[in-house]
Amino acid sequence: MANQNNYDTFLELIKKSDTKSDCPVKYSIEQMGGKWKPRIILQLFKNDTIRFNELKREMKGITNTMLSNSLKELENDQIIERIQYNEMPLRVEYNLTDKGRSLLPLIYELSVWGIEQMKSGD
Repeated sequence: MANQNNYDTFLELIKKSDTKSDCPVKYSIEQMGGKWKPRIILQLFKNDTIRFNELKREMKGITNTMLSNSLKELENDQIIERIQYNEMPLRVEYNLTDKGRSLLPLIYELSVWGIEQMKSGD
């Protein structure tokens, strides 16, 4: 959890930021937001390296198109790395970049908040 000094700095930053262009919260949510991206990132934390079909099996309910689009966005944002091997059949693997791994504390805090809310029944 953030210390009080970091929290105060965060509040000042949010108050001064233009939410249309330079809001750090907006940027962060665009990088990893949505229904599927956090779950993809979690699967990559769990598995280090994973192939498309393995990831699809772990992500109940996601379509091939949504998975493919989410992976492309995460790759473009340098959250994940796509490695294609020139062999037949074609083999593609995904793993987290250093930038992607730096999301672990954020995901941890979201999970702590989620656990607390689930316990309270909200």
